[in-house]
Amino acid sequence: MITEHALLPVVPGQEEAFEVAFARARPIIASMPGFLSLSLSRSVESPSTYLLLVEWDTLEDHTVGFRGSPDYQRWRALLHRFYEPFPVVEHYSVVSSVPCQGRSPAV
Repeated sequence: MITEHALLPVVPGQEEAFEVAFARARPIIASMPGFLSLSLSRSVESPSTYLLLVEWDTLEDHTVGFRGSPDYQRWRALLHRFYEPFPVVEHYSVVSSVPCQGRSPAV
């Protein structure tokens, strides 16, 4: 499994429109082969910055499959206009993990 990590610097004042557009774009990425999960979080300290984490089966599911698909152009058209500067995307593989035990994780 690979985790895609992207800090999304949204143009200040465009946060609400970005969240609406992201809700429209979410089904696009969720339908891609190799997609496992997604979370989008908004920074408390910097409310125009969002953290996107997407879990993929393999790196290629993201870099080749999704980015090379016609659906990526729809994703791009919905979201890329909100970023200034354009986000840096990195990929991570798990080195260590501790599961939550005895209580439900916060949602």
